[in-house]
Amino acid sequence: MANAKLKTNRAAAKRFKLTGSGKLKRSKAYTSHILTKKSPKTKRNLRHPGLVDKTNEKQMKRLLPHL
Repeated sequence: MANAKLKTNRAAAKRFKLTGSGKLKRSKAYTSHILTKKSPKTKRNLRHPGLVDKTNEKQMKRLLPHL
């Protein structure tokens, strides 16, 4: 019998992309609503994607085996 195939976690696949150097790119939280009380500087900094922390990277790579 053949070995079981690894399945990608679809929720994670929709939220993360791989950078050229192999790191995981993520979108930032706090961007969807209640933006009136946030400063323009905060909103500007939230536009740019963040990276997954190295402490979580091993877990995320396990969820995304084919990335």
